Amino acid sequence: MDDRHLMRLISFLAKGPARCQAGGRDGRVRIDAGERGAIEVPQGALHDALVRGMVVRTGARLSVARDGTAWLARRMASVEDRFQAQHQERDMRAIDIAGVWKLATVNLRESPLAVLAQRKDRDGRAFLTTGEVEAGERLRADYGFGQIAPRLGANWEAAVAGGRRGGGNTKADLADDALAARQRVDRAIEAVGPELSGVLIDFCCFLKGLELVEAERGWPRRSAKLMLKTALGALARHYNPQRREGRPSVLHWGTADYRPQI
Repeated sequence: MDDRHLMRLISFLAKGPARCQAGGRDGRVRIDAGERGAIEVPQGALHDALVRGMVVRTGARLSVARDGTAWLARRMASVEDRFQAQHQERDMRAIDIAGVWKLATVNLRESPLAVLAQRKDRDGRAFLTTGEVEAGERLRADYGFGQIAPRLGANWEAAVAGGRRGGGNTKADLADDALAARQRVDRAIEAVGPELSGVLIDFCCFLKGLELVEAERGWPRRSAKLMLKTALGALARHYNPQRREGRPSVLHWGTADYRPQI
């Protein structure tokens, strides 16, 4: 039996009981819910639903069973997942959250960071380093996990965990793990500094495009791209202070009062 008929029947009964009436056309039965209207489904669909325990029949009265509700939820989730998959480019990403590496499914078409990570510079090298991409994704993961939901027009240069932007979630309302995520975001924003934190939040967490960031902040064209890379570099150093990706590092500058001779 076609599952579409089952879905139609269970969806109809999930809204309330109905009566089964004879007189349907072409081997169908009429399911009448009074003011909610009526539908006709094949007799085989109703029989299948009764046999599988998804629908309960008491005389002429039909009602959905718990198994029917659970089956419908699974089917709807499957249909939604297939629909989203048609419009998404999914990939797996390993994200370090509080020292624990977790796998997450990401939509490459949704995240501006993932799109920017695929771009090359004029020499054919990746515009963003692996560490910079990982840092942006980690900030976004903590931002979402921390249940940070600011109102429009919020000042994101202020401290995230301080609750000064009217986000609606206070520390008392948060679970320990969500509060810890907020605190990690707070420390990351403080480490990056007020000059660069805004573009990070806009791009990595609000998922705004570079052009929109430039328009809202009054920046020259193509400037947001360079500002973002600088911010991601600072963020990557905050998350992994010992990590180096092919760049020379200064090992020692002498004592505090040392000055090189020119």
